[in-house]
Amino acid sequence: MTTYQVSTPRSAWLLLFVALFAVSSAGAVLQSMTEVPPILRASWRMQGTALILLPGFIFQLYNLDRSIFNMKDFMIIFISSIFLAAHFGSWVWSLDHTSLVHSLLFVTSHPLVVVLLMPILGSEIRKGHILGASIGFFGAALTLKDIDSGGEVTLIGNLFAFIGAVTVVGYLFSGRYLRSERNMPLFIYAFPVTFLSAVWLTPTSVIIEGTGFSQAVPEISIFGWTDIAWILWVGYLSLGPGLMGHTGINAVLRWFSPLIVSIALLFEPVIGGLIGYLWNGEISLGIWTVIGGMLMLIGAILVKFEEANEQTSDESPS
Repeated sequence: MTTYQVSTPRSAWLLLFVALFAVSSAGAVLQSMTEVPPILRASWRMQGTALILLPGFIFQLYNLDRSIFNMKDFMIIFISSIFLAAHFGSWVWSLDHTSLVHSLLFVTSHPLVVVLLMPILGSEIRKGHILGASIGFFGAALTLKDIDSGGEVTLIGNLFAFIGAVTVVGYLFSGRYLRSERNMPLFIYAFPVTFLSAVWLTPTSVIIEGTGFSQAVPEISIFGWTDIAWILWVGYLSLGPGLMGHTGINAVLRWFSPLIVSIALLFEPVIGGLIGYLWNGEISLGIWTVIGGMLMLIGAILVKFEEANEQTSDESPS
């Protein structure tokens, strides 16, 4: 059984906070880039992050025994990149069609999605799973009562954010298999998945949004993020949420259990909503969103506790 240090250094708490803040800030930043079409925005994010990950990939590839991986591993990387592209594309699109808080609530509901997929995956569903999912989905239904005629909170926007939650499950399962069971180094996994997701998002933007390669108008250019007007935005998204956020989360697992880190990440809608308020000076937060959002958070936490109990039972000697 994995053990964790009894005494957690203060630097670990600081690193967890910085990583959580970085991840949570992405929604507010992406939502503010309204001049750029959403799928192109997602593509820019993936392009920038892939560039940041490239040096680590080259270093690990040079020191890697490539014979330990097989064709199945590469196929999973390929499939994982499709899930990641679908996740970011649908989530960023949702940011333009519903409120920031609603988008974050629904895109972080993936623990509830996992419960729905458990019968298909052949996993045992326990009472904690059912209770957590029931509370969470009831809360999600309550938040929909704040859908308004003005269009700030919409059903279609919430739906696409939820699609982002569904697709990220495939990405998380793929990463868990390759990183935990196959012991694939971080950058060997992260770079090709991120790069390929940018490859999928780019032609999708060209077809759906009419973007192109011309740099005359950066806001509709495939590589428009390299323009002085946007490079700092994409640079932050790549270094902040892309590197500091996700790399920091992997780093703090040295001191914190996966349960603590997972629950901390579930507070992304709360922190992201606060960042959005500080960033824009306003926030859309109806009473049903507050009540339903709390229930969604409670439900997801219950599911995470049940997962932790299940893993503890599996690891205990019989």
